Amino acid sequence: MPEKLVRNKPRRLFGLLAVLLILAACTTGAIREKMLSLPVIEGASYVGQDTCLGCHEDMGASFARNVHGRLADFEMMGAEKGCESCHGPGSLHVEGDGDTDRILRPAELTAAETGAICAKCHSNGKLMDWTHSEHALADLSCTACHSMHTEEPLKANLKQEDPELCFSCHQEMMAKTNFPSHHPIKEGKMTCGDCHNPHGELNTHERSNDLCLNCHTRYQGPFVFGHAPVEDDCTICHDPHGSVANNMLVQNEPFLCLQCHEGHFHILREGFDPASGNFNDGVKVGGVPNPFPTKADAQAWIAANAAPGVRYFINKNNDAGTSWSISERSTTNTDLTTAANPHGVEGFQMSFGTKCTTCHKVVHGSDLPSQPLGGSGLTR
Repeated sequence: MPEKLVRNKPRRLFGLLAVLLILAACTTGAIREKMLSLPVIEGASYVGQDTCLGCHEDMGASFARNVHGRLADFEMMGAEKGCESCHGPGSLHVEGDGDTDRILRPAELTAAETGAICAKCHSNGKLMDWTHSEHALADLSCTACHSMHTEEPLKANLKQEDPELCFSCHQEMMAKTNFPSHHPIKEGKMTCGDCHNPHGELNTHERSNDLCLNCHTRYQGPFVFGHAPVEDDCTICHDPHGSVANNMLVQNEPFLCLQCHEGHFHILREGFDPASGNFNDGVKVGGVPNPFPTKADAQAWIAANAAPGVRYFINKNNDAGTSWSISERSTTNTDLTTAANPHGVEGFQMSFGTKCTTCHKVVHGSDLPSQPLGGSGLTR
């Protein structure tokens, strides 16, 4: 490498680092600006809640039965200001004979301004991540979901019950909950809020798996024999909102499994011998005079010629049953991908017409060793 390029390399690295730091600062500043743009009414002073109720008597009556109206002065900083805690000082509004342009009206402010007002009190617990949430970054206002003056409010002053409120925007998710396989949301046994924190992300600060395992504890592990996708992320195989496939799988078996597991001895083409690259259609494979006109002929040949330490498989080469072939594999060969196809046409059809979990039942992991079954494979 030329000496000049070597000498300039640290400068380039430091320059790239500086650019990244500037971009990070700008992004963080933009996010904070969404919450820190607290609106003010220049020149206004506080007049007290009694003054507000002189005109807004009906609103005050319902508000008194709302959680905000029932707060004592000592329970929350600023609560002693009553209506003006959220609407700002009202002197100019009063002097202007109720001029609505001279008072803060959260429902008509920007999402950032409304959020800044609410964040004066609501900024701890699950609300701490609001600035980085999908809702905040999408400029969703607090008042889109919450009502401040409702006389008999729902939980958390929501305008509608969960999940109906969520579905008013997330209609694709509502559709998924009506799929044949779904979490029992429409049955009323759980809500969106059981998994999602609308003011942040998922109801977990760690992997999404940890959220799933709060209910599905039997899949937690660790297992002696694990399944890598299970340990990584449940949503690799499952759609938590619903699916047309069983068990909320993102795709039906065996096609879901075949996205990761390549075709092996179950589904190789009929009578194909990977070792020689030949089909068992008249070509001698391992000394076997394929094909045979009937299955009985193939069985008779095996009975007369079987060699020790070799396992033979009879393959049906066509649907009519007029051509049969024999493939063989050493019983000590555990690499099934290098073995002649033991199933032929029937195996091809069986693999695409049945589920992998018919044999491989413990796909989430197991502490038990594999058990031999009636075929050549091993499953747990």
